[in-house]
Amino acid sequence: MALHLLGKDPESPEGKSPTVYYDDVTDNYLVQGWKVLDADRLSELDLPEYETVVEIPKRMVQFFPEVNGGGGAGV
Repeated sequence: MALHLLGKDPESPEGKSPTVYYDDVTDNYLVQGWKVLDADRLSELDLPEYETVVEIPKRMVQFFPEVNGGGGAGV
């Protein structure tokens, strides 16, 4: 598996999260974000037990190649 860092939240106080990665083996994205723990919000989702939900700010979509014209960091 080769993960490519696409971008970190430019407003993150410590520069650690949220983060978007691209996996060139699976052709999928990995998103590091804030755990969604609010029971009311989670109850609105059809979420299997083997999945989880993370939240990222809207400003992070700029790092997805489909949004930024295909560039991205290392993709």
